[in-house]
This record gives sequence, structure tokens and C-alpha cells, in this order.
Amino acid sequence: MPLEDHLLTESRNPASERIDTLDALGIVRVMNEEDAKVIEAVRAEEQVIAEAVELIADRFRQGGRLIYAGAGTSGRLGVLDASECPPTFSTPPEMVVGLIAGGPTALTRAVEGAEDDPEQGAADLDALGVSARDVVVGIASSGRTPYVLGVVDRARERGAKTIGIACNRPSVLGERVDLEIALLVGPEIIAGSTRLKSGTATKLVLNTLTTGAMILIGKTFGNRMIDLQPTNQKLRIRTRRILRELGDLDDEQAGALLEQTGGHLKAALVMALSGVDAPTARRLLDASGGQVRGAIEAAPRVKTP
Repeated sequence: MPLEDHLLTESRNPASERIDTLDALGIVRVMNEEDAKVIEAVRAEEQVIAEAVELIADRFRQGGRLIYAGAGTSGRLGVLDASECPPTFSTPPEMVVGLIAGGPTALTRAVEGAEDDPEQGAADLDALGVSARDVVVGIASSGRTPYVLGVVDRARERGAKTIGIACNRPSVLGERVDLEIALLVGPEIIAGSTRLKSGTATKLVLNTLTTGAMILIGKTFGNRMIDLQPTNQKLRIRTRRILRELGDLDDEQAGALLEQTGGHLKAALVMALSGVDAPTARRLLDASGGQVRGAIEAAPRVKTP
């Protein structure tokens, strides 16, 4: 029996067997009903996802990196999540990295055979100089993509911690990583089209991994992004609004504090909530590892946030 016959992601889905006979509304309803299963599949893996978040945050604190690796849709999702971290959390581009089989060309079109090359996966990881401080996340809906297996195998050889995200269990990927996240979303609406439920579940988990780790290392205050880069008008307006609301300031006061800190929201927020000057705010932030709450608590004069 072919290996594909054992893969949940390749199985037939009785709910959509006659989807080609439905009108547009019928198609939408079938897809929505199937997509509702994604949330439960992610919920079932909450504990291991939380362990992964803690692991990634620990590596970030050590100066390590998060490296995603995947092929096709899985690779594109990893690159997407990595690319969204710098503007959202003011992280350097090298802190979260996405590898995709076939390189940048594969982001917009298929590169034939790229996913079948484990040696290239290992070589792509070697080019990043991975070390024991890093954590590598292999993403493969099938759980057996050779390129991804080559990446995680090389990562383990170099002492990096490894996480696997697949939509099958058991899987080859799950057997080769330190933490296995298995998102059992069931057969796809269109058989084998893992850009659908599998892709949606994977995106939810990637959102959680980076957002959760960034929260743990102090990139937010409450539920506000406070380490964003005000590189365009929208983000400058958002920065000012966040400071007004969290610091209980008027617009003129917020603007003055941001001017004193060179647009650095975290430092301006420490100034607003503790009454210190800009150099002191920066020193307090450095001493607290970038944690705004820690900086405020250590300030000579403390206001209750």
C-alpha cells in the first residue's frame, strides 16, 4: 500500500466528495464547516505549543534565533511569519528567519524537486551558522518532506533545539525533533491541498509561537505593541496613540516625550509612568532586559500603571 494512503492529509473527505455539484454558497458552507475543525486541532496541542513558546523565548534571551524551514505553502508561511516580526516587534531581521525549499523564487512559484533535497536543506541551514543557541522549526504538513528533514537533522547535529509542525501523527518529522506539534485537522476539502486547513492551522501556530515568545521577552505592555518601529505614518500615529493611552497624556505631552527618546516608545512609556528622564529610562530598560514593567518597578519614583 502506498505511503500516501496512510497520511491523514492525503485522505478523502466524505463531506466534500460532491463539492463540484454545489453552487457558490454551498461551497462556502462546506469550507466553513471544515475550517471550524482547525481551532480544535490547534487547541488539542496547547500544552506542547506552550512548551515551544517558552523554548523560543529562552533562546531569544540567550541571543539565539528562531529559524523556520519548510517547502511550498509551509515554507511560505514560515517566511511570512518571520518577515512580520521586525515591523511588529522591532526585532532585527536575523532574529527570526524563514527558509524555503527553492529559495526566494519559491515564494511566488513552484520550484520543481526542491522539496525532495535533504542535502540542500542541510546546506541552507549551514549557511546561517546555526548553533546551540538557536531553535529550528521544521514545517511539513505531511511530516515527511525531505528538505525539512534535512534541516532538522542538521540542526540537531549542531546542538540546536528542534520543533516539528505537521498535520499527521505519527510522522517522520515528529520522530526527529525535540517537540512535536501535530495538527490533526483531518482530510482536506480538496484532497491533498494542504494550503487549506493544514495551512490555516499552521499559520495559527506560527502566530502563537512568535507572539507568545515576544510577549515573554517584554515586547508588549498589556496587549499593546510597545516595541514597534515607527517607520511610516501609520506606525507613527499608532506609537503616539499608544503612549497617550497608556501614559494618560495629551497629544502634546506624548509628542514631547517621543521627541526626547528619538521616537523610542518603550523609553517614553517608562518616562511617562515613572517620572524619570530619558537617559534614566533607557538605563532602567537595559537593566530590566527591555521589560517595561520591570523598569517602572525599579524606577526611583513609581506610578501605578
